[in-house]
Amino acid sequence: MREAFRFFEDQADEITEQQIEICSIPASPFGEQKRAEYLRDKFIEIGLSEVTIDQVGNCLGLLAGESGSTLMVVSAHLDTVFPPDTDFTVRKKEGKLFAPGISDDGCGLVALTTLARLLKEMGIDGSVLFVGTVGEEGEGNLRGVRYLFTESSWAKRIDCFLSFDGHGVDRITNRALGSRRYRVTVSGPGGHSWGDFGIPNPVHAIGRAISRLVSYPLPKARTTFNVGKVQGGVSVNSIPSEASMEVDLRSSDADELRRLDAYFRRSLHEAFEQENSGRKHGDAALCMRVDLVGERPGGETAPNSIIVELATEASRFVGVEPKLEQSSTDSNLPISLGIPALTLGAGGTAASSHTLDEWYDPKDRDLGLKRGLLTILGVVGLARR
Repeated sequence: MREAFRFFEDQADEITEQQIEICSIPASPFGEQKRAEYLRDKFIEIGLSEVTIDQVGNCLGLLAGESGSTLMVVSAHLDTVFPPDTDFTVRKKEGKLFAPGISDDGCGLVALTTLARLLKEMGIDGSVLFVGTVGEEGEGNLRGVRYLFTESSWAKRIDCFLSFDGHGVDRITNRALGSRRYRVTVSGPGGHSWGDFGIPNPVHAIGRAISRLVSYPLPKARTTFNVGKVQGGVSVNSIPSEASMEVDLRSSDADELRRLDAYFRRSLHEAFEQENSGRKHGDAALCMRVDLVGERPGGETAPNSIIVELATEASRFVGVEPKLEQSSTDSNLPISLGIPALTLGAGGTAASSHTLDEWYDPKDRDLGLKRGLLTILGVVGLARR
């Protein structure tokens, strides 16, 4: 173990360079193929078995243990939130790395390859399935981890799950934050802003709905709503023929999320009817389409479960007081199925996640990797040899 810990320190520069390589490969939503192929080549180079890219795009590699009595999944997500035309070139400045996705989840993916390489050399008793997942961000709706646990050949064999997502060394995400995401599209006849004034306006309907949503009385349980994207119209003096918005609803309490969801849908229909009610005889009415584009289940891995206690003590061993947190990650899916699961930061510090100004500082990255290694070995154990 002392040699393993020194490995993280001695290989710090090499690990950072590999993180830069990973981040430089575009991985926009539903466009993770090239990054998956890079990870596949790394898994083969490390010597993992059953290396493959599955039918939804996940990259998998198995490190078979001496007994194989336990199967643990260790994962990080391949995708970013950024569109295909984003410049993913990594810039260095004063020891920091600047690039979209450099922390989320560039540092998680390099933790995956680093730990796979080290555990291969050490030898383990149980087995670890390393997975680079697709669809963790945005409209991906956890499609990668969802497929892994519900349809893949591994689905009924996984005993526990750990994902590395972003930076840090103190947080332990053992509670899954439930959420629902909608795309609302309103269409109408459109027309001239002066000559056709009075006909139902799709943008006005969207605006009415937003106004209702932001007046929702917030409960004690942490609850959030966000209109993240609004589109529509062609010019300032034209009544649009179509408008749309994308909405994210979240709550730490499952019952409150259901109430918020019902309030939002009711607000939509009230706003829609109000905009239509002002039309003159003969004017065409608006049409509305509401699509549920994302639904993430909530739940919790109990603080006294073995995997949470291992991560807690591993954190303290490296000198950090851990914090149990709630968030929306790949762990949501296995937690909802009753499988022990949690998400850890992969060390270092970062800021401006999900923006073009995102940066990552690899200083103290080794603490995150040491914590991850101890947690994994606590589950699968070292080989007896």
